[in-house]
Amino acid sequence: MKRSILGLAGVATLILSGPALAEDRSVNLEGEIGMVSDYRFRGYSLSNEDPALQGGLTLNLPGGLYLGVWASSIADYAGADIELDLSAGVAFSAGGLDWDLGAVRYTYPDGVDVDYWEIPVSASKTWGAFTGTASVQYVPEQDNVAEENRYFNLAADYAPEHWPVSLNAGFGYEDGAFADEKLDWSIGVARTFGPVTVSLGWADSDGPGAEGVVAGGLNAAF
Repeated sequence: MKRSILGLAGVATLILSGPALAEDRSVNLEGEIGMVSDYRFRGYSLSNEDPALQGGLTLNLPGGLYLGVWASSIADYAGADIELDLSAGVAFSAGGLDWDLGAVRYTYPDGVDVDYWEIPVSASKTWGAFTGTASVQYVPEQDNVAEENRYFNLAADYAPEHWPVSLNAGFGYEDGAFADEKLDWSIGVARTFGPVTVSLGWADSDGPGAEGVVAGGLNAAF
C-alpha cells in the first residue's frame, strides 16, 4: 500500500511541477438530474437491473478546484437504498493533457460499515471529434476495506459536429478488495437536445454473476 501511495504522490508532483496555468477566478454551480433503466458501475448492476434516479451538484471554484455531491437510488446494500458520493479535486491542463486529481467518499446512508474513500486520477486528450481518457481509481486499506483496490479504465468518445449522435466506449480492469482481476467493457450512443441528453448502451463484465445488459438513460443538466 505504501508503494502505491508513493507512486500516486510521485505522479502528482511531476504533473504539478509543470508550466504554471492561467488563473481562473470564476465560481459557478452546475447540476444534473436524470434516470437510468439500470445503474451499472464497473460492469455490475447496483440497482438490481431496475431503474434508478440520479442527480448531482458541482461547485466549481477558482484555479480548477471543485466540490461535488452525487446520489443514486440503489438496490438494498447492507441496509442502504441510496448511494451518496462526496468529492473534491482539481482539474487543470499540463503536458498537453487535461488532468483531474481528486478524492471521493462513497457513502451509503443507513448502510452498516460500507462507506469508503477512493482516490481517482485521470488524464484526457482531444483530437478533433475524438477524446481519449485514461484513469486509475485507488482505494487504500481503511476501516471498511480490508485491502487496497485498484481500478484502471480506458474510455473513448467520438462526437463529430455533423453527426446526430455521439459514440462512447470503455474498458476497465479491477483487482483487490472488490474484485479479482475482473474486466468490464461498455459501448453506447448519446444524443443531446439542448440541456437534455438521451443515451443507450451495452455493458458487461467477466466478474462472478455479472450479466450483459442494454440500458438507457435520460439526463438534464442545469
